Amino acid sequence: MTEKSPFQGILDGTQAAHFILRNERYAAFLEKKPLKQGHVVVLPLRHIDFVFDLEDEEIAGLFVFAGTVARAVRDSIPCKKVGMAVIGLEVRHAHLHLVPIDSGAELNFTLPRQTFSEDAFARTAEQIRAKLPDESSSGRL
Repeated sequence: MTEKSPFQGILDGTQAAHFILRNERYAAFLEKKPLKQGHVVVLPLRHIDFVFDLEDEEIAGLFVFAGTVARAVRDSIPCKKVGMAVIGLEVRHAHLHLVPIDSGAELNFTLPRQTFSEDAFARTAEQIRAKLPDESSSGRL
């Protein structure tokens, strides 16, 4: 795919982001315009538009990686569940949204987005990273 992803600046370090976890194939960082505190974007580093155009192995890896992050979100942000959405209409780079929720209505991308200070984003990212399993430490930023 030749069209540059808006996520590319985050992945190459030219645009700031609050990373939760990153390894050689996938990355997770806080959504800049979150539905709720702890809203995380998870994506493959390889730029591809449609999540289901990834190789089967990549899809499996993405979901395993997302599961690690989702459990850390659940254990650090008060919520009943961590909802997941795969939309990909605005940003043409395959990605998942992980959103801490107390009801299904909260996983609605037409709701107003929340704003947080940089300090609040940094604290949230650290809270989530603190709940990652030790074996994830090699993927931490």
